[in-house]
Amino acid sequence: MANIDNFKLFVKKNPTLITFIRNDTMTWQKFYELYDLYGEDEAVWSPYLKKEEKNINEEKTKTRNSFSNIIEMAKKMDANKLQEGITSIQKAIGLFGDMLVKDSSEDTGSSYSPRPVYRRFDD
Repeated sequence: MANIDNFKLFVKKNPTLITFIRNDTMTWQKFYELYDLYGEDEAVWSPYLKKEEKNINEEKTKTRNSFSNIIEMAKKMDANKLQEGITSIQKAIGLFGDMLVKDSSEDTGSSYSPRPVYRRFDD
């Protein structure tokens, strides 16, 4: 049990190993077997830790690239076409809202008819 606890501490020190589990390239069992056989030997763990550092850098550049792609798309947008699209969406929502209001007002108006004032209940 002490070996399992030591492995857990090792994983907490090196959270980059978790990405290999999430990518389905390794399993916890395989990582534990490596840890059980070799311990915290740098040579055994270096491929996993170095690759992850590269992956972290790649992910940072991907997020930067995706953000820059969004900015480039925003720069290339035609403001007039965007305004036309927004206007047409607003009109469609307005028409849909009017249809809902008309339906609800017709339902409440047709179910109630006021009693004439000059008539009594026993008439």
